Amino acid sequence: MCETIAAISTAYGEGGIGIIRISGPESLGILRRIFSCKGSIESRRMTYGRIIDPEDSSIIDEVLAVYMKAPSTYTGEDVAEINCHGSTVSLRKTLALVLREGARMAEPGEFTKRAFLNGRLDLSQAEAVIDVIKAKADASYDAAISQMEGDLSRTVRQIRKNILDILVELTVNIDYPDEDIEQLTYEKLQTGIKAAENEVEELLATAGTGRMIKEGIRVAIVGRPNVGKSSLMNGLLRQSRAIVTEVPGTTRDTIEETVSIRNIPVYLIDTAGIRQTEDVVEKIGIERTKEAFNNADLIVFIVDASEPLTEEDEDILARLEGRRALILLNKTDLGNTVTPGEIADKSPNSDILYTCLLNGEGIKEIEDRIEELVYGGQLSQKDCVMVNNVRHEELLRRALQFLVDAETITKAGEALDIIEIDVREAYDLLGEIIGETVSDEVIDEVFSRFCLGK
Repeated sequence: MCETIAAISTAYGEGGIGIIRISGPESLGILRRIFSCKGSIESRRMTYGRIIDPEDSSIIDEVLAVYMKAPSTYTGEDVAEINCHGSTVSLRKTLALVLREGARMAEPGEFTKRAFLNGRLDLSQAEAVIDVIKAKADASYDAAISQMEGDLSRTVRQIRKNILDILVELTVNIDYPDEDIEQLTYEKLQTGIKAAENEVEELLATAGTGRMIKEGIRVAIVGRPNVGKSSLMNGLLRQSRAIVTEVPGTTRDTIEETVSIRNIPVYLIDTAGIRQTEDVVEKIGIERTKEAFNNADLIVFIVDASEPLTEEDEDILARLEGRRALILLNKTDLGNTVTPGEIADKSPNSDILYTCLLNGEGIKEIEDRIEELVYGGQLSQKDCVMVNNVRHEELLRRALQFLVDAETITKAGEALDIIEIDVREAYDLLGEIIGETVSDEVIDEVFSRFCLGK
């Protein structure tokens, strides 16, 4: 019989309510020993009462409690939840009573781990739970909910079923070559393997978008002093976060803010202007600007279009080679000395926009470009299953390579048992995504990332 576990499942600190979750065979017994109410405790019925210390009959808190009978619970086991007042003292004392009455403290992620081990969730669904909790924008939340609801699992299971069909035919032809069965031709085998390859490739192609939706994208706003970097920051945030003046060098350090743009989490980094200076503090800020530049997913380079390009502008343009960049020709209200053609000659792969950021002109177009960067031509994350987990992405890449190798040796007419090895490896790797062929070490690693009480 497994142990009964308990933990505080709400965030630490004061609040309206705090919840203690108990899971395991002794959940109901423990609740009965410390919970005083009128009438009986019925499954799935919230009941009003008090938490009482059995040793001295002292009242700990006035609460609502619910008992839920297995298997239709979060963990698949008997579960009890006590809704206390959101006091750290109440929660601490109530949890102490629960532990004294026979439960043990849950490990991080142990409730969700039990849900996985009891078959209520597969591994990819369990991993999505933590993504739901940590989501910082609608798009990342929606993607996590989709995975938690099993959309990715169903896609992976279908690919595995198609690969399993190939394995069955290989096994039959290897083990029973003289039986009256349909002979597996290399042409048919190659067609099946190629189809599985295409399915894995299609899923893997969503990984870049899925990762940006989940983790957000880092956007570094760069340019020489007083070109409009802080105006852009304020425009995207819809508030005055950075100081805007006509004095060059106002921003002496990087300013970082998180904003949701088209429901995508975006980390904006307003940087110190890059220029030659003897100011020690400004030099430190410029060094941090260069670091932010190197770590960004997108560089937004702002040029004062009313003045000729300077040496600092030329230096930044040179740094853009090989980077995703959006170049803004700003201050168009003062004239257009710098032309898009002039910029395109120096940075041919960059996107170029005219803006007047002080007046808010160009903000919408900039948001359009950020959305295009994330979705890369896809309509939205609701239109397809997306991969947003590094572990899943790596397993898909490895599975794809085994399928490619299997196709190659099939073309070469190698023995069926050799082909079968690579196909089976791909099948098993895809099984690791949903937890059907995963090791205990991987399972422990996945759930160690969860918070206590989940």
